[in-house]
Amino acid sequence: MAIQKTPMLKRQTLQFCFRLLVFFTVLSLYLYDKNLMYQLATQPIQLGINLLHIIWLIFMVMMLAHLFPNERLPMAMRKSCQQHYQAQEHKEIDLLRFVQQQNIRAWIVMLVWLFGNGVVGLLYLMDILCNADLLMLTVFFYLCDYICILFFCPFQTGIMKNKCCVNCRIYDWGHFMMFTPMLFIRNFFSWSLFFTSAVVLIHWEVTYAKHPERFWSGSNKTLQCAHCQDKTCQYKRAIVKAVSRKEGPEYD
Repeated sequence: MAIQKTPMLKRQTLQFCFRLLVFFTVLSLYLYDKNLMYQLATQPIQLGINLLHIIWLIFMVMMLAHLFPNERLPMAMRKSCQQHYQAQEHKEIDLLRFVQQQNIRAWIVMLVWLFGNGVVGLLYLMDILCNADLLMLTVFFYLCDYICILFFCPFQTGIMKNKCCVNCRIYDWGHFMMFTPMLFIRNFFSWSLFFTSAVVLIHWEVTYAKHPERFWSGSNKTLQCAHCQDKTCQYKRAIVKAVSRKEGPEYD
């Protein structure tokens, strides 16, 4: 399968590489000295700006960009905007069924995520995990966000069943999921990340509740494969095809 390197796919591939760099940079610091990493992450700006302050700023800018979408963002995000809605003739009952089905699946994802992070929070309260561990987990989630977008998403495959990110009901939940561990750390930098991510989540959910027709390919032509310009699903499709070829003979 030939990969068509669309501008968006190229951009997201570069962004994935950047996240890999951030992850391994922070991991190196984490393995070198956990306490030093936490001190740098929570150091007041008055005492000097360090690498982790810059990473915090990147996180904040990234989230604010989702509150004010621009053309550089993928259609998976921009579909929530009125200007990207192209009406497709549909039955309202079909839209209602889609919304109900997707809401149930979204709630399952949220419960699974909160349960998993509840376990993390419990381990933190029991002093089994420390602040540095939660910081490292957040950076790991930061990397996993793009692994889910480009290569494999367990929520897409196992729960949501959407065909691609462009059609993903919970696409803009990524930041909230990424920064959930930050809720447990009492610090300006950690709480600013978590609560900003909560605002992004609420903004997405309010838009979805008011305009569900923008989020379904059956009512929005923009989300249909024939009109897709991003084509960021290609790595996933290539992986699925390769796995299918490998497993094929076993089931013939």
